[in-house]
Amino acid sequence: MQQSVHESDVDDVTAYVIATARAARAASSAMARATTAAKNRALVAIAAELRGARASILAANADDLADAHRAGLDSALLDRLELTDARVESMAAGVLEVADLPDPIGAVSDLDYRPSGIQVGRMRVPLGVVGIIYESRPNVTADAAALCLKSGNAAILRGGSEARRSNQAIARCVTAGLEQAGLPGDGVQVLATTDRAAVGVMLAQDDCIDVIVPRGGKGLIERVSREARMPVIKHLDGVCHVFLDDHADDDKAYAIALNAKTQRYGTCNTMETLLATADAARRVFPRLFAAYRDAGVELRGCARTRALDEAVIAATEDDWYAEYLAPVLAVRIVDDLDAAIAHIRQYGSQHTDAIVTEDYSRARRFLAEVDSSSVMVNASTRFADGFEYGLGAEIGISTDKFHARGPVGLEGLTSQKWIVLGDGQVRT
Repeated sequence: MQQSVHESDVDDVTAYVIATARAARAASSAMARATTAAKNRALVAIAAELRGARASILAANADDLADAHRAGLDSALLDRLELTDARVESMAAGVLEVADLPDPIGAVSDLDYRPSGIQVGRMRVPLGVVGIIYESRPNVTADAAALCLKSGNAAILRGGSEARRSNQAIARCVTAGLEQAGLPGDGVQVLATTDRAAVGVMLAQDDCIDVIVPRGGKGLIERVSREARMPVIKHLDGVCHVFLDDHADDDKAYAIALNAKTQRYGTCNTMETLLATADAARRVFPRLFAAYRDAGVELRGCARTRALDEAVIAATEDDWYAEYLAPVLAVRIVDDLDAAIAHIRQYGSQHTDAIVTEDYSRARRFLAEVDSSSVMVNASTRFADGFEYGLGAEIGISTDKFHARGPVGLEGLTSQKWIVLGDGQVRT
């Protein structure tokens, strides 16, 4: 539906969003019954369209970036917005990776005979219509389309105004791929309007949209959580920690703590607070802090950290809660593993936390006692990602404890229903 609509043609935002939602609901039955072969044909076609439209996608993105620079967007948002040849290729490769993943739909598990002779099990089914509201990252358009398509869902995507041209260029590739495979173009729709009122209307369409996934800043996610009439898959903050234990290997600690912060700043799985025991700090901090400064990272530390390095800025209480999404890092020296876990429990966001240690018992305690959606031993928090977990492109990260937790891939976009197989049995 939306593919033939331009923003200038949308006079009545409410009527337009309602019509889009109804079209998605109508398309959802065709998406749910699509064969694995048809879904994979669509994904292969979408990837080919993305590669073929590389020049037009990059041109659209350049216009978006120019507007964003004029509007004074910060560096983290600009990084998320920017597309390059490599990022377009990564989008296409990600779509193909989803095509290679097993189709979850129709999979039957836990099938077992009951005393009555019936067999009882569970079958994996689509959620129906998935609404995704996101900011900046135009690659989400391709990732979300691929995951919703393979999991048998219809999707309505509402990107931010800063990526309007980029999202529409990618949406045209998605529509072309769907239609080439004989699937409805309305199976994945990108709203043509960037009017903020569209979000509120979308969140009220619980008769047509089964679940909402917000991806963006804290303000967006809080609004969606507050206003949505349907379930929400979300995380509010990515306040991720790395803890260097007394028994950490120095080289591993250095490499992991450096990568977790500097590999990319504007992502939710980037480390924002570094914790260490006094012994680990004495051994690792001098070399690590020099590398941070070479990378342009500003360090804000506790009094014990500043006693080791007087150039570190004094941290405030707010710094322990901060998701910087920027080259800024909070650093704290703690007494022991118990103090590290207590700090994470108080200030963390239940996203991703890691320990660096060679002590098996301490590693197991950290895994058991840190209540986050991803908990790691001797690995960078930057691995908390759908691709790295083998899920294919992710729809987002969930820190909720129900339905889905952690990176949300294909299985997170499905539900299960009970199935019963009988041969004429009746209940007595």
